[in-house]
Amino acid sequence: MKTKPTQHSVKMMSEHGLNPDVLVCRTEEPLYKELKNKIALFCNVKQDAVIEALDADTIYGVPLEMMREKLDVICLQKLEMPLGTEPTLAKWKEFLNKLRYPKSKVIIGLIGKYVELQDAYKSILEALIHAGAMNECKVEVRNIHSEYLTPENALEKLHNLDAILVAPGFGSRGIEGKIESIRYARLNNIPFFGICLGMQMACVEFARNVLGMGTAHSTEMNPDTHNAVICMMEEQKAVTQKGGTMRLGSYECQVNSDSKTASIYSKTNITERHRHRYEFNNEYLDTFEKAGMIPVGKNPKTGLVEIVEIPTHPFFVGVQFHPEYKSTVENPHPLFVAFIKAAKETQEQRNNINGVHHVFENTIAES
Repeated sequence: MKTKPTQHSVKMMSEHGLNPDVLVCRTEEPLYKELKNKIALFCNVKQDAVIEALDADTIYGVPLEMMREKLDVICLQKLEMPLGTEPTLAKWKEFLNKLRYPKSKVIIGLIGKYVELQDAYKSILEALIHAGAMNECKVEVRNIHSEYLTPENALEKLHNLDAILVAPGFGSRGIEGKIESIRYARLNNIPFFGICLGMQMACVEFARNVLGMGTAHSTEMNPDTHNAVICMMEEQKAVTQKGGTMRLGSYECQVNSDSKTASIYSKTNITERHRHRYEFNNEYLDTFEKAGMIPVGKNPKTGLVEIVEIPTHPFFVGVQFHPEYKSTVENPHPLFVAFIKAAKETQEQRNNINGVHHVFENTIAES
């Protein structure tokens, strides 16, 4: 390994008045002591301020590696702050151990139109990792582009999934593919989780295929639909530009005490973060509820629907908010945890059924 690139970059920064106190060196191989000393000498930093940032198997392992290199201690000393007691990071280490050594694996189909741009779903992907570790389960995400999902190829693309998550988004591109994936999940008892637009399209799919409203849609995609089960919020109708005009921030939600969601949260009053302009049309509340899709969560001040469920389904939950924004390593979001748990149960049931079939076939062969 060569130190010249580091020396040159630090020299260039110094010419612009930026003099580093600490150098964190990304590397594929360990930095031996002589190399650290050379960098410290030629870059005018202390030897213990040259930090090795070795390639890690997971980004969640980096904090422990930085702690091993005493980056935390060095920064506190530089800022003249008290060191205090060394943190144990017990929960973090427990999470990391479960992440590295899972006992099982599930396959989650992520249905969206930005699957080639993984940063678009970064929060969801990380929330799935958090929930997977909580379930001691590796989560393999299969990215399925909704624009190319049709009734003709749905079985081929979705049949081997343990659960389906329909992602948030905007616009009409790929919408019919999302609706088709929801129909597949509903009819085949595959755990389904819809977030924001995913929840809205679950309502559209139910209206079309259960309520018999063949033209049902959201006014975002079809302003002239005769069955606008999803429509723009009243306060937004006069707004012509998107962006900061949306319903943003944290809002309260009152959850039915006898719902699956209430049991998942272990409470009936929750707050979640939002980012949208369109809502469930409350004119259809009674019709949906009588047919079996229950609005189990509502904003207590406005009556806007925040959560829908199909109680007769193993796991069918749609939320208007974005639970992925609140998921962390130490506090995985309960909805994601329950979703992965449902995926595991579905997989186990499928394996048991396949095992019975296999035994039955062998018995016939022996006879």
